[in-house]
Amino acid sequence: MFTEDLKDHILKEANNRCKGTLVSTLGIIFTDVGENFLEAKMKVTSDLHQPAGVLHGGATAALAETVGSSAAAIFSMKKHQMLRGIELSINHVRGISEGYVFAKATPVHMGKTMQLWKISIIDENQKDISFAKLTTLTLDIKSENNSSK
Repeated sequence: MFTEDLKDHILKEANNRCKGTLVSTLGIIFTDVGENFLEAKMKVTSDLHQPAGVLHGGATAALAETVGSSAAAIFSMKKHQMLRGIELSINHVRGISEGYVFAKATPVHMGKTMQLWKISIIDENQKDISFAKLTTLTLDIKSENNSSK
């Protein structure tokens, strides 16, 4: 069960671990988490535009992979495991030049080693911007003693 204290802890940890990375460069902020979802937002500025003056698809893809991978880490990783995104597919349906976009990742499949996430990206008016599918892989980390053998 997600109490407010647990939600606050998860969001604080998720935002703190992204400092000094592409995530913070893009201004992505995790905003909500629940039993089976993670949400983040990103402000659309001219720094994130493509030459045509709308949000660059690469920035949108980075948002999708960030929220999907982070959700997978929160919901599926266990001690002595690492998570890797292995495939991202994204469709862009509407351009946006200002305001915020909001990404919500929800699981489609949660296997022991492979997870499939759908990520919906909308604008402030609840209009669809992009849809993404992310496949992640959870791998066991070998102990240092076994890694040299």
